[in-house]
Amino acid sequence: MFRRNGGQAVATLAVDEVRVLRKVAGEVVGLLTDGMDHSDPVVARLFPDIYPDRPADSAEFRQYTEGELKTGKIDQAGAILAALPDEGEGEVRLDVEAAEAWLRAINDARLAMGTRLGIRADTDLGDELDKAVLQDPGSSRVFQLSVYAYLGYLQESLLNALPEME
Repeated sequence: MFRRNGGQAVATLAVDEVRVLRKVAGEVVGLLTDGMDHSDPVVARLFPDIYPDRPADSAEFRQYTEGELKTGKIDQAGAILAALPDEGEGEVRLDVEAAEAWLRAINDARLAMGTRLGIRADTDLGDELDKAVLQDPGSSRVFQLSVYAYLGYLQESLLNALPEME
């Protein structure tokens, strides 16, 4: 997937990969711009309470930091959208700054998807995917688990290309 080429991480993405990344990044932006509901488990995962045992302190901290954090997350998802080819398959070239933004945005997308899919640290993704395929191979869960796994693969390949770029 991603490989180092001089000071850049480079990947050639297929049409379907571009579509998936455009949709995932767009959904993260939508989640953060369409009026965030802090009772939504995904929002709670992306913006965890800094003081879980002191709700008033967490609320005060959130008041001063959430706007900047939210803007950063939107900008990072925007970095994915900006670097994707306009149409069809194509090459993506990321400098260190863009690669780091991609990594943070992919992480946010995986946190959001993992929360919706009920994935925990001890979840065996292969087992989950196998179970979902056996139950209904054409289900949306199979697709979502596949996207989640793809994002992990993409993130890992970008991480592997990044240290050598610096």
